[in-house]
Amino acid sequence: MRRGIVLAGGSGTRLAPLTTAVSKQLLPIYDKPMIYYSLSALLLSDIREILIISTPRDLPLFQHLLGDGSRFGISLHYAVQENPNGLAEAFIIGEKFLDGLSSALVLGDNVFYGEGFSDHLMTAGSRTRGATVFSYPVQNPKDFGVVSFGADGRALAIEEKPEKPKSNSAVVGLYFYDERVVQFAHEQKPSARGELEITDINKRYLEMGDLYVEQLGRGFAWLDTGTFTSMLDATNFVATLQRRQGLRIACLEEIAFRKGWISETNLLSHAERYKNSEYGKYVLELPNFV
Repeated sequence: MRRGIVLAGGSGTRLAPLTTAVSKQLLPIYDKPMIYYSLSALLLSDIREILIISTPRDLPLFQHLLGDGSRFGISLHYAVQENPNGLAEAFIIGEKFLDGLSSALVLGDNVFYGEGFSDHLMTAGSRTRGATVFSYPVQNPKDFGVVSFGADGRALAIEEKPEKPKSNSAVVGLYFYDERVVQFAHEQKPSARGELEITDINKRYLEMGDLYVEQLGRGFAWLDTGTFTSMLDATNFVATLQRRQGLRIACLEEIAFRKGWISETNLLSHAERYKNSEYGKYVLELPNFV
């Protein structure tokens, strides 16, 4: 069994003044809040026990938006991150929630889309030991954590925002870990910038020979929506695909319904609140397209 964590904290300074009054993960990417996209990755991984971590200011807004998760066939829990002390702190905050189980962490400002994504998720989720990260080719690897590979395709090194990257493969904001990650997070020392770095966790697994990398290549889209430009790119991407295909990306109700986690009655009753929006109309029509 694996439990999920969505880290939706941070100050969002790169998106000011938009984030002066509200979390960036509550801002829209086309027709739904940003956090829907990261949550969808966990749902597609068959993870139904999820902890959302955010700031004291924003956590009540996430609770108002998502509730207890029952309308998506999942169970949502909430916890506060008082200060942005690094991604790895999520495992310390979520220690009681994880209760000695393996986990998956997704950042609340990441958008994933592509054929075969569910297969990658299931492969990562099936590993009972070690850590799995996901890599994606980018033009500006200096801005990311970067993983380099040997001739056999195994990861050789992971570096955080290197001046001279050894590859163009960025590590995206989605991580699968075994139960040891909580212990490793407790043992970790803050970096020079005073944060518990997720890259240091990944390096520890790498040094033990327990790090796996799922490579997301051509035909896949990963968007980190932490800037105005990347938010616009993500919105345009989602809008174009949805208009062309008539299908919704990261529709949590659809994922839950198709997985059999909620009944048609539950689906339709919850969708009534959105019936005047395009999103709501889509959800109301889902039973006709199963």
